[in-house]
Amino acid sequence: MQFFLASFLLLPFLLVCIVESLLKLFIPKKRKSVTGEIVLITGAGHGIGRQTAYEFAKLKCKLVLWDINKHGLEETATECKRLGAKAHTFVVDCSNREDIYSSAKKVKAEVGDVSILVNNAGVVYTSDLSATQDPQIEKTFEVNVLAHFWTTKAFLPEMMKNNHGHIVTVASAAGHIGVPFLLAYCSSKFAAVGFHKALTEELSALERTGIKTTCLCPNFINTGFIKNPSTSLGPTLEPEEVVNKLIDGILTEQKMIFVPSSLNFLSLMEKVLPERFKAILKRKIDIRFDAVIGYKMKGK
Repeated sequence: MQFFLASFLLLPFLLVCIVESLLKLFIPKKRKSVTGEIVLITGAGHGIGRQTAYEFAKLKCKLVLWDINKHGLEETATECKRLGAKAHTFVVDCSNREDIYSSAKKVKAEVGDVSILVNNAGVVYTSDLSATQDPQIEKTFEVNVLAHFWTTKAFLPEMMKNNHGHIVTVASAAGHIGVPFLLAYCSSKFAAVGFHKALTEELSALERTGIKTTCLCPNFINTGFIKNPSTSLGPTLEPEEVVNKLIDGILTEQKMIFVPSSLNFLSLMEKVLPERFKAILKRKIDIRFDAVIGYKMKGK
């Protein structure tokens, strides 16, 4: 009862916050400078990671590029250097904790202290639970979640010491809304969103407000990882569109970025709508992609 009474007394402050938020919609947000910052991007050899590297190169950052794909990594680095940035490449298996820790030591010794960490590397398997192999489930969590812990533990101490830095979690709309035949992926992205939220609160509790956090949650992106995706929410996104939103969000220190922005409303509705209505709404959204259905195969 005491909690509800205290909450009721906060209503005037809630109204002030709502008005303040509405006013901010019409006031351009100030973009911070990241010139000279050391930016580490995992999964930089393809898709979102590669495009993010290009945009940070244009902002005159020093780039540290990680990927398991050496060829893709070198292609990204070549373009970053053409754009005028220094780029250092490291072939790293983000499913391997010791590889992450040893590579992090090399980065500190050879490049310096990372001040912007973009945890982007990810894997996805499109199949029902029956057809998803145990090693695939393990790999999904190793790359999509656990790697975020190991990279952050490796580079956060210096950020804490300087009370300066930015940690970016590349998650997904599937980290807010469950999708059939993406069970392992959705579970890992829910965990990634949770990692971002809990880390944000922990930094606040430790009074390290100079370290910012951002979480990116896009819809389907045209990167080739998911075959033939479609949804009534709109066309498949291009990496350039998503990364433009991400960079703007980092520079204006947004905590949560949905692409398209309508996903923000859908995420809210997921929490408040009745179950029967949500079931109908999800059918209208009509999410489709190629997937292996092991249950049907075994039933034949």
